[in-house]
Amino acid sequence: QLQFVESGGGLVQPGGSLRLSCAASGGIFRIHTMGWYRQAPGKQRELVATMTIWSSTNYADSVKGRFTISRDNAKNTVYLQMDSLKPEDTALYYCHAKLSIYDDGYWGQGTQVTVSS
Repeated sequence: QLQFVESGGGLVQPGGSLRLSCAASGGIFRIHTMGWYRQAPGKQRELVATMTIWSSTNYADSVKGRFTISRDNAKNTVYLQMDSLKPEDTALYYCHAKLSIYDDGYWGQGTQVTVSS
């Protein structure tokens, strides 16, 4: 069972930046994939970005060119640098981690990002 410490959410004006971080713990040897998903009110949870242990990335089309995912494998930590934020980026952002390609993974508790003037 993984535990997560998420941080970095908050209120920012359109065009601004935020950096999310998520540190996983729980006797982990290796995490295959770490990433971020988000859920806006009244909408389904959606992928934002993921990164494998070999640094292969996957981004939602809506964030390409604006968000950058990175991770520190030694610290089991994943980051999401969010630039040029838009009001439609407002959502609860969840950290997600998979120990292998076969499991469903584990979820963090979520951190709120609000983009508003």
